[in-house]
Amino acid sequence: MNNKLYVGNLSFETSETDLQALFATAGTVETVNIIRDKETGRARGFGFVEMSTEAEAQNAIDQFNEQPFEGRNLTVNVAKPQVARSGGYAGGPRRSGSRW
Repeated sequence: MNNKLYVGNLSFETSETDLQALFATAGTVETVNIIRDKETGRARGFGFVEMSTEAEAQNAIDQFNEQPFEGRNLTVNVAKPQVARSGGYAGGPRRSGSRW
């Protein structure tokens, strides 16, 4: 198992501090990262919490998955590894007015 947890269905008003305080009741929190929209800075409704041990991560899953927090039922599970993505547009040069 991994120590990094996916936390979904967050309220858009939830802060990293709020999530840190909640997960600290399950064990030692190493990092908290709420994913935000790049343009607006608004929370996207999910984030990641890294616990210090696998046992604490499992404890957090058992304690918080499908439990209410700030008016929403959380989804908490082990984070999947990030899939490498290709970098950028690969369709060739863009020409104004051209038809492909």
